Amino acid sequence: MSVFVPRGRFVWCDLMTSDPQAAQQFYGKVVGWGTQAWEGPVPYTMWTNNGAPLGGIMDLPRPGTPPHWLAYISTPDCDAAATQVKELGGQVHHGPEDIPNVGRFAVAADPQGAYFALFTPSMEGSDEEPEPKVGEFSWHELATTDHGAANTFYTQLFGWDKQGEFDMGGGWMYLMFGRKGRELGGMFTKTAEMPGPPAWLHYIKVDGADAAVERIKSAGGQVINGPMEVPGGDWIAQAIDPQGAFFAVHSKTK
Repeated sequence: MSVFVPRGRFVWCDLMTSDPQAAQQFYGKVVGWGTQAWEGPVPYTMWTNNGAPLGGIMDLPRPGTPPHWLAYISTPDCDAAATQVKELGGQVHHGPEDIPNVGRFAVAADPQGAYFALFTPSMEGSDEEPEPKVGEFSWHELATTDHGAANTFYTQLFGWDKQGEFDMGGGWMYLMFGRKGRELGGMFTKTAEMPGPPAWLHYIKVDGADAAVERIKSAGGQVINGPMEVPGGDWIAQAIDPQGAFFAVHSKTK
């Protein structure tokens, strides 16, 4: 019997890193996550927030790959979505492949080169988009070379809705996307001064941006931007963990 799988939900985030043990200590101090071992064919540890798994951590899959976060986005048919990725100008770098008793996944890149993963779980999924709790991922942001083209790609692949767009200054536009009436994240075209290739940045909800920034610094991370207030009154800060993976924090209060 088939199970219901929602289309376009961010359902999991993996950290690929050079030192999983050190990273576990860092994020435990910064956002309060716990960990739980996964009984599977490869060494893998799950992140938990108040006991509920929300992601995982593992060694870098290939030497020379920089530490990074990878988001898994749900789709009812991983194989069909992987084919669509290629038809829309993206690439599939791994899979589709089964995870025993868990689901089927593939690692892909959009036409501009930003990585993400497709995931079809074996278990029934929820189509709701509840307000993220403290300790959960609350915003997903794409910095790319053409946010208009990227938005078209993801809209066709996942059915995301354009929720709005605003000028950040000098015609530098920020597009917000979502599903089920709730904003999930934003995307923008990088300026020439912004280093690095197109990439997703994932925000973790915290109790307060100022306190989280101090925890990042004291735990050995580097704050590269913020804390700063964003339109709507929320607060964010962007950072790099001690192994070099980019992440961000988001709070409703300073």
